[in-house]
Amino acid sequence: MSVNVNRSVSDQFYRYKMPRLIAKVEGKGNGIKTVIVNMVDVAKALNRPPTYPTKFFGCELGAQTQFDTKNDRYIVNGSHEANKLQDMLDGFIRKFVLCTECDNPETELHVNPKKQTIGTSCKACGNRGMLDTRHKLCTFILKNPPESNDSGSASAKKEKEKKNRKKDKENGSGSGEAGNQKNFDAPEAVDGDDDDEDWAEETTEEAQRRRMEEISDHAKNLTLSEDLEKPLEERVNLFYNFVKQKKESGTIDAADKEILAEAERLDVKAMGPLILSELLFNENIRDQIKKYKRHFLRFCHNNKKAQKYLLGGFECVVKLHQVQLLPRVPIILKDLYDADLLEEDVIFAWAEKVSKKYVSKELAKEIHAKAAPFVKWLKEAEEESEGSEEEEEEDDENVEVTASYLVFPL
Repeated sequence: MSVNVNRSVSDQFYRYKMPRLIAKVEGKGNGIKTVIVNMVDVAKALNRPPTYPTKFFGCELGAQTQFDTKNDRYIVNGSHEANKLQDMLDGFIRKFVLCTECDNPETELHVNPKKQTIGTSCKACGNRGMLDTRHKLCTFILKNPPESNDSGSASAKKEKEKKNRKKDKENGSGSGEAGNQKNFDAPEAVDGDDDDEDWAEETTEEAQRRRMEEISDHAKNLTLSEDLEKPLEERVNLFYNFVKQKKESGTIDAADKEILAEAERLDVKAMGPLILSELLFNENIRDQIKKYKRHFLRFCHNNKKAQKYLLGGFECVVKLHQVQLLPRVPIILKDLYDADLLEEDVIFAWAEKVSKKYVSKELAKEIHAKAAPFVKWLKEAEEESEGSEEEEEEDDENVEVTASYLVFPL
C-alpha cells in the first residue's frame, strides 16, 4: 500500500507516492532488532540512499543501526513498531527531502565535505538552499555523500545506444543484416492458427465514438502529466489564464471548486490567493472580499503559506489603487481577518518585517504604517481574550463582559 510522501497532503491524487514502511522485529533479549523490510523501495521514492533514513531513525531513537547493502537489510537495534517509524520518517522527509519553497519532494543533495556544507536544489521550482547541519544525521551525510549520477548517466547512455541499434535494425540500416529474418522476432500473439476475425475492427458509429473517447482521455492524461513537468512560472501562468477565462466568461462566481482543483492539479495551491487577488480585487476590494470569500477560503483555510501570498496580493492591489486604498488599509485587513482569510499569527509575522517582494520598500513601509492601528488592536484583543479566560478559570461567577470596538476611516 502506498502513501503520500508528504503526509500532510490529504489529496488522494497527489502524485508523489511511497510504499508504506514495513518493519519486522527479530531476535530476543539484548539481541532484539527491527529490520526495515522495504527500506530500499521507500528510499528510492524519496530519491535518497536507504542508509540516510535508517541512520535518521538511529539518531532519533538513540539506537545503533546496521546496513547490509548486498542483501538489502537495514536494521535498527531494539523493538520498534512500523507506525512509530512511519511517523518518524515524516520528520526525515520534512528536514531532508521536501523543498522549503514549494514543499515538493523533488530535491537533490549537494554535499561539500571540504566546506562541511550540504546544499539542496529543487527540480520543481528551482529553489536552492542549505541544510541546517546541526542534526546528527548531517555528520553521517558529510562522511557518506550520495553517489554521483555519473554511473546512472552512463547506464542511461548505454540503454540509449542499445535502443538506437535496435531502431537501426528495424529500419534496415547500419549492419546490412536487416534482410535476414533471424534478426526479427515474430510477435508471440501471431501464429498459424489465428482467425482473421481477431484482427477485424468494428466500424459501427458506437465503436468509433468509443475509440475517439479513449484517444481523447489518453491525450488529456498526457497533457496533465506534461503540465506538471513544466517550470513553476509556466504552471502559474496556466492557472492565471484558467481563472481569467472563468472571469471573462462570467462563470467565476460558481467556479470556486474548479479553480481549487486546477490549482491542485498544477501544484500551485499556495500561490492561488496571489493570482485571485490580481484578477478579482480592485478599488472595491471590501465588497469583493464578501463576494469571493468562498473562493479564497478554499485556499487559505488552515494554510498559512497561502495566507502569506494573500497578503502579498493585497499589497499589489493597494499599489494599483493607492489613492483609494492606502488610507483604508487597516479596515481592509480587518475585513480579511473577519472573513477568516487571515490568522492572527500570520498578520503579526507580516507586520514585523517590511518586505519589498511585491511592492517598493517605500510603499511597503507606508502600508505597514497604515496597518499599525489594526495590528495594535488585534494584539490588545488577543491579550484581553487571554486575560478573560484566566479570570473565568479563577472565578465561575457572572462576569460582565465589555466589548471593544475598532473604528477606522471608511
